[in-house]
Amino acid sequence: MDDGTVSAAIHPNTRNPEDVFQDFRGRRAGIVKALTTDVETFYKLCDPEKENLCLYGLPDETWEVRLPAEEVPPELPEPVLGINFARDGMAEKDWLSLIAVHSDAWLLSVAFYFGARFGFDQEARRRLFMMISGLPTVFEVVSGGVKKQSKTPNGSSKNKSGSKLSKQSNGNGKLPKLVQPKYEEDNSVKGYGGDEDQSLTLCGTCAETYANGEFWICCDICEKWFHGKCVRITPAKAEHIKHYKCPGCSNKRNRE
Repeated sequence: MDDGTVSAAIHPNTRNPEDVFQDFRGRRAGIVKALTTDVETFYKLCDPEKENLCLYGLPDETWEVRLPAEEVPPELPEPVLGINFARDGMAEKDWLSLIAVHSDAWLLSVAFYFGARFGFDQEARRRLFMMISGLPTVFEVVSGGVKKQSKTPNGSSKNKSGSKLSKQSNGNGKLPKLVQPKYEEDNSVKGYGGDEDQSLTLCGTCAETYANGEFWICCDICEKWFHGKCVRITPAKAEHIKHYKCPGCSNKRNRE
């Protein structure tokens, strides 16, 4: 699979910071998936008995584990080599965090490689850097450095009766699992802890913020919010889920 062609995400006739940022965001989303929701598959692919392996994030928000490019120098900067060799020599959480750190460095190097290749001036490089800095790093997502989401975006996980606020009665006695972070009246996203904590609601998979009208669902185990599309849950399917367990919590339970 090609990981370096400009045409994959950046139109050769535009070559502006916004195009490079879209490429960055797609590759980042792929890596986040590999280290969170797809971690079971990723773990199995990183066999220490194999040769030097690299984790590649691709512009279409997918990922792959494979050998580094054969050409020297490669078309794009290469990810860190040998991620598979440390798999069985470290605690899984530490191993994933280590890969996350190196992945952050690789994503930045690819983005600014494009910036140099396309001749970005100082202002264009600043715009690109500011857009990238607006997203949590892969390491922050994987290590839990992103502020932990509460069960509901208004800072309280339960109402006075003790039931989850996300399960509002629909009038016929049923409690649908349709959970969506809501906007304040001023169209800003609610924080989690009142005035002292105005953190944005972040998806536990892609770490993107909530956009008005999107369907989200909350894990009953880790209490993180997820885009329905990121965890392949539709509103119709959520109606029949009594207790939702995200892929990460499901995989963790299976490994135990």
